[in-house]
This record gives sequence, C-alpha cells and structure tokens, in this order.
Amino acid sequence: MNSGNTLRHGDTVTLAHGSGGKAMRELIDDLLLKHLGNPLLAPLEDQARIALDGFVAHGDRLAFTTDSFVVDPIEFPGGDIGKLAVYGTVNDLAMGGAMPQYLSCGLILEEGLPLETLDRILASMAMATREAGVSIVTGDTKVVNRGKADKLFINTSGVGVVPRGVEIAANRARPGDKVIVNGFVGDHGAAILQARGDLALDAELATDCQPLHGLVAAMLAVCPDIHCLRDATRGGLATVLNEFAAASGTAIRLHEAEIPVREAVRGVCEILGLDPLYLANEGKLVAIVPDECADATLVTMRAHPAGADSVILGEVAAAPAGRVMMKTAFGGERIVDMLVGEQLPRIC
Repeated sequence: MNSGNTLRHGDTVTLAHGSGGKAMRELIDDLLLKHLGNPLLAPLEDQARIALDGFVAHGDRLAFTTDSFVVDPIEFPGGDIGKLAVYGTVNDLAMGGAMPQYLSCGLILEEGLPLETLDRILASMAMATREAGVSIVTGDTKVVNRGKADKLFINTSGVGVVPRGVEIAANRARPGDKVIVNGFVGDHGAAILQARGDLALDAELATDCQPLHGLVAAMLAVCPDIHCLRDATRGGLATVLNEFAAASGTAIRLHEAEIPVREAVRGVCEILGLDPLYLANEGKLVAIVPDECADATLVTMRAHPAGADSVILGEVAAAPAGRVMMKTAFGGERIVDMLVGEQLPRIC
C-alpha cells in the first residue's frame, strides 16, 4: 500500500474491484483482511468451516439471522453503517436469548466510493466485532456502476447459541407481566435526521447504537423466564409493543410519564410533528417479564452499562386484546397504533 488509507492503484472504488482479478485481491488484502482478518476468514474459502463443539458447549439450539443496512448518511454522530451492521445483527441474535458467535458480511460498493471512507467503515466494523466478542468469518464484495447504489450497502448474517431452557417469543406476554425498556427512546432516529443536514438544529444528538447481548445475558441470569424481547429498531417502541400485543392476544398498557425521551429528541419531534414512540433505536430493547421478577430484572439492568436508564413503563392486561393503550400525562387514554407509512426512510 502507498498509504494507510488507499490501495496500490487509485483512491476510489472502481468496477475492477469487483471483477475477481488483481484489483479485487488488492481490496481484500489491503482493506478487508487488514481490519477483519482472523483465522477462520484468512483461508478465503467460499465458506467458513466451524467446529461444532463450540456451539454445543453453550446451548442446545442455533439462532440464525440476517439483515441489510442502507442507512443514509453512512456516517452519523456516534456511529456509521459498519458499526450499525455488526451491532444490529448481534442484537437480533440476542433478542432470542442467543449468545452471538459468528457473522458474515456482504458489501455492495458504488463505483467512485472513496477508499478512505471504506477504510474508516471497515475499521469501525472491526472495533465493533471486538467489543461484541464476535468474528466475521465469511463474506462477499460486489461493485455496481456509479449511480446504481448509494455509496455503500451492507448485509450481515449471524449465528449464535441459545442456552438450554430459554424460550423467548412474541406470543408469550401474559396479563400481569411488566414492560421494561433499557433507556431513552428515539435517539437514533433523531441523530440520523440531524446528520442529513435538512434541519438547522443546535441539539447534540447521537445514535444509541450498542451491543445488547451482555445486557440480555445479565437479565436471563436473574429472570430465566423472560417472556418477550425485541430491539426497537424501525417503527420504534410503539411497533414492538403492537407486535407483542397482536402475537400474544393481550393488551399492553403504557404510562406516558414513565417513557424516557431526551429533551433534545422531544424537541425535534415537536418541530417536525413526529412521535418519539415511532422513532428508530439501535441500542434499545423492550422486555416483557413476569411480575414476580420485574424488580430484580430492573435492578440488574440498571447495573449494566447498556441499561443504566432502564424503566418499567407499563404492564400487560387481558383487554382490549391486540391493542396498545397509553395513559397520557393529562390523565386520559389513547390508542398507540402500528406505524402507518414511512416516518423516516433509510434509518438503518
């Protein structure tokens, strides 16, 4: 390489970098392996070969998930598309109680993408994998003509192991259960809005993007029978709760005064006519747990860095089945429905 951020030939991605020839090999050696290399990835076979005994030692089932990331812009306050891809897939595994192990990574690069930008994104992905304790063990890279994509799209798939006895599912909410969220909602959606530069905002906003599997493991240690668990990404808190209510045939009752929203996020929503309950998050989970272990779960969550601001914000009821209701700050009650339409496109 002629510098720390460029390949031996050129400063931007070209169609040759997806051709399978020398330029593509340079891209793999000088950028991808530089940041993401590990013993399982290094052979560069068409598949990763992983010993099964490492899975069996941690549980009795595999969890497998996949997700694609098209966020705009690809770099934003507190994160970027690479960090988002790693933590998003790790968190999808964690929501089933699984301990994440291995990821794949597929890159769709637009011709003309600065290699310096790609270098930063890959460095961020590498840092995220180290923090999450996972490895990227296989992948693929394609290049499309200028204008046929928007800079960079990423697909990540992940495999994890579910511990014996853990049965988390959206249809397990029961009347009397408590609803817990691990902190302020709407941060990611508001940060992306600000990063797009369409608004002259002085507020300091940053994504909440973070890995949640450590928090989930701590929760399971004190409450092995967590009923429901999901990260509140696209569609936000309201969408997740509606999914739980519909799947379990129960009602969920929220208390508006208990829902944590930063003043800066609330201000953005008031200016734009948005509801923070529908804004995307990338580091927030919603848990429904039996009443008898709710307090212990909350204490445990608050002791973890990813759950310091956790609150109980509602409970599960029998009726009206399939509905989410909220007691407002003024003492009234309103329906919190599923999101209709697209509040913010390309949020993740």
